[in-house]
Amino acid sequence: MRKDECFYLGKIAKKFSFKGEVLIYLDTDEPEMYEDLESVFVEFNKNLVPFFIEKSQLHKGDFLKVRFEDVDTEEEADKLIGCEVYLPLSMLPKLEGNKFYFHEVIGFDVVDDRLGNIGKIVSINDSAAQPLFEIENNGVEILIPMIDDFIVEVNREKQTIYLNTPVGLVDLYLK
Repeated sequence: MRKDECFYLGKIAKKFSFKGEVLIYLDTDEPEMYEDLESVFVEFNKNLVPFFIEKSQLHKGDFLKVRFEDVDTEEEADKLIGCEVYLPLSMLPKLEGNKFYFHEVIGFDVVDDRLGNIGKIVSINDSAAQPLFEIENNGVEILIPMIDDFIVEVNREKQTIYLNTPVGLVDLYLK
């Protein structure tokens, strides 16, 4: 399994017991969706390695207490601390309407109510406080905050996002 075929679920945060159990911090709004997993992919030495789960249960909200098959000691668990955990994209629940996953809209056309087609989404920048659409327009990068009020429609069939941006926001980049 390649990383681009997966989504980031969380990170192995710490050991839980002397029997090799670990706590995975789940980076999700709905941790309960991931309580009964059979397996996960753990990034170990830059490779995704499948780990099968013997048992798991939610722990203090955002953590999943996990006992992996063949991880029976503290020393074996220590090797996993800090490793990122992934699941196949096929396990993501389908979103509808104007909700979307960041990876899903890469390559979508962006149409502004006032200006028409302003380019294609090449990336989502989520390193700042507010995620940004990174849009390519004839060699010019346009950054638009991902604000619900700006998003008019996400049309998956046409692979187009329709926006209603404030006057001047996009014009700033196109002049």
